[in-house]
Amino acid sequence: DPSGLKDTVEGILQTRFDGEFEIVIVDNNSTDDTYDVAQSYAARHDRVHAVIEDDIQSSYAARNTGIEHATGDVLVFVDADITMDPDWLDTIATEIDDEEYLTYDVEVYVPDGEDTWVARYNEHTSFPIEEYAKERHFGGGGCIAVRRKVFEDVGRFDHRLVSGGDAEFGHRVAASGRDIRFTPETHVYHPARTSLRSQIKKEIRVGRGFCQLQRYYPDRYGRPGIPPRPSGSGDSSPDTGLPILSRLVFRLLGLLFLGCRGIGYLLELVAGDSRKSDRRSEPTS
Repeated sequence: DPSGLKDTVEGILQTRFDGEFEIVIVDNNSTDDTYDVAQSYAARHDRVHAVIEDDIQSSYAARNTGIEHATGDVLVFVDADITMDPDWLDTIATEIDDEEYLTYDVEVYVPDGEDTWVARYNEHTSFPIEEYAKERHFGGGGCIAVRRKVFEDVGRFDHRLVSGGDAEFGHRVAASGRDIRFTPETHVYHPARTSLRSQIKKEIRVGRGFCQLQRYYPDRYGRPGIPPRPSGSGDSSPDTGLPILSRLVFRLLGLLFLGCRGIGYLLELVAGDSRKSDRRSEPTS
């Protein structure tokens, strides 16, 4: 997302913050101009560094590579295309204090000229971060600030997961006795997904992630075969005050996306069983 990356880096560079900070851009083997954009910022700004994670295709592997290259004590994770208030870093630095894991508000907006039903649905349902923090004990990967010692204690993100790694990491942090703290004082802004195809692709990936969580962590998430209750976009969300047509469309889209998550879960379940069969059939030396 070269355009989104420009918006994000420009926003960080313009932030009002008296302390020291660096920007580590991790390119995860992109096929467009994203890395060129990253390199151009690194060439012009001493505090910007561009690195590549091309061994593992995974957003969580990319974040782990960022952790390796960062030098600071507080690590703040941002996705390309997120923008922020000018005092964003200042409020994080103030709020995190001795807290070790901080998450904050993500406001989803419909991009100009892309007012689709999918975009409106995303604007209405996406990123209930306060609920995630207080009830599900994690924050989204693009809106957390974590002290380095947390990673040293509980480990980094699980790069094997195609989705759900933010939740799995947050659950490890909570299990270590740390608070998952939400602050309403900090805001970032995320454009809504606007196309049905993009949203369906995401929901299938989320469904796969559910199954992977069970495969890798059955003691915490249950064994594969019985999917957990989906959360997030697939849920019916509060729609008080919405026009009747919007409520109807959102309900239908919610059911569609819930079904897509189920398809993703089944695809990963079958793929995992196939991998087990292949390993059992391999000749032994």
